[in-house]
Amino acid sequence: MAESTVSPTREALADFLRRRRDALSPEVVGLQTGQRRRTPGLRRDEVARLANMSTTYYERLEQGRGPQPSAAILAGLARALRLAPDERAYLYLLSGRTDPAAEHPGGAVDPELLAVMRAVSATSPAFIVDDLAGVAAQNALHTALFGVVAGLPGWEGNMFWCWFGTGRWRRSVLNSAEHQEAIGRTFVAYLRVFVAERGYDPAAAALVSDLRLASAEFSRMWDEHQVSRAPAPIMSVLDDRVGRLDFDYALMMSSRSRQRLFSLHPVPGTPTRQRLSRLSNVEGDSVSTYR
Repeated sequence: MAESTVSPTREALADFLRRRRDALSPEVVGLQTGQRRRTPGLRRDEVARLANMSTTYYERLEQGRGPQPSAAILAGLARALRLAPDERAYLYLLSGRTDPAAEHPGGAVDPELLAVMRAVSATSPAFIVDDLAGVAAQNALHTALFGVVAGLPGWEGNMFWCWFGTGRWRRSVLNSAEHQEAIGRTFVAYLRVFVAERGYDPAAAALVSDLRLASAEFSRMWDEHQVSRAPAPIMSVLDDRVGRLDFDYALMMSSRSRQRLFSLHPVPGTPTRQRLSRLSNVEGDSVSTYR
């Protein structure tokens, strides 16, 4: 029986393997170059040997054929091809599997993102979320503006629930209803990415289902099926202590986990930076983290 037509994903996997193999110098993996070597990169049999698999099986992968690679096969390929964290994650994504290295052990806050959050603590409200947007950590400025969210039970500690479910992150927002809808639509587009990365697992499906029940606005936006990691529009917040604050959003993804850092930065030309400085002096430089 003839094999089915190669899918675009399998073609992308095959091309990725070929190009990473061609780009990897034999010296890097401790192999002799020799005078008869026809390619500057590795040969298929060399990759197969380094990855602890048969040459025939590896050749089928580069041809876009064969069964779905197992987690053990992918780990061997990532090791053999000396893949960087982003490349390794991409390899697993193309193969329809989750990269175990992307799972942060024990639910701890990613140290890379935590360091950045601490570095901006005096100038930018910031918070870290896990791969379903549960708030894992907040710095003092974010807590001062939006209250403690990290560590709350159930969906109460979820960033999307705080916008659509309870609305607690919207109560002090000064943007018009139209502008708030644009912000919300950006959040929904983010959530589409989060859910897809989790493979539409039960937890992700439950969050979407509960948000649909809680918010007609969310349900309508979800049905639009917009997908984006673009920053949210400018958000304006009223704080009783310092007045109006205008923010741009920025997003940082960790190279070692699925966690993300969201930070709010003062819009140039507004008094936000000076007002945040006053707020920072009131609140101090502490960081709230929950495990």
